[in-house]
Amino acid sequence: MPRRIISLTTDFGTGSPYIAEMKGVIYSINPNATIVEISHAVAAQDIRQGALVLQNATRRFPADTIHIAVIDPGVGTKRDIVYAQFGSQRYIAPDNGLLDRLAAEETLSRMVTLSNPQYWLPEVTSTFHGRDIMAPAAAHLSLGLDPAELGDEKSELARLHWPEVQVVPNKVTGSVQSIDSFGNLITDITEEILAAAPRDDSVLVQCDDHQTNGIFTTYADQPSMTLIAVIGSGGQLELAVVGDSAKMMLGVAVGTPVTISW
Repeated sequence: MPRRIISLTTDFGTGSPYIAEMKGVIYSINPNATIVEISHAVAAQDIRQGALVLQNATRRFPADTIHIAVIDPGVGTKRDIVYAQFGSQRYIAPDNGLLDRLAAEETLSRMVTLSNPQYWLPEVTSTFHGRDIMAPAAAHLSLGLDPAELGDEKSELARLHWPEVQVVPNKVTGSVQSIDSFGNLITDITEEILAAAPRDDSVLVQCDDHQTNGIFTTYADQPSMTLIAVIGSGGQLELAVVGDSAKMMLGVAVGTPVTISW
């Protein structure tokens, strides 16, 4: 039997029994599936954060990995659940914007709704479609099911509005896009956008009422407890406090403006 990888991304919280229930459904259908947990620490009902997690993490997986994403504040409503393929990666998620960042980077090559109850659990609740619909559908796909069997073709994907980074001569203005588990502030300002900016002390990086000079390569380039700007592993500008949490020390949140000037 195939050992195709199925990943899980949810807002259930670590240690939630809901995660085990989804795994149980998958293994009951395909005992040889390989399940990888990307994150269960997405903030509750935070579709934007979930979209960013999928964008950053899932592209690292082998071709034909099936990614289940359950950040679903509209569970039980008429919103669709979809199977979607971007490049070599495959996704099952509610059509609520979770796949928006992927759509911004990759061409959507195929999408169908999960409307065929043949590939759901026999009993479907109105509050846990991750277990009752998404998990069994993914397990059947891992056994080689043609996605066309899941339901009807769909062409339009729900999208989210994201603030645009503003670029003018010698100045870039963006915002904190997410905060990682270390408390580092990850912005929507990419290394590409900053191509013309110097990296020395002539660069001023400001976040709310806090500021630092220079853009560095590693967190260790500054002393402990220093606010530092670096280009992170995802190619985006990050603000960190060396050896501590920038989130706690600065008291800022997602959406806080960040300005780079020189």
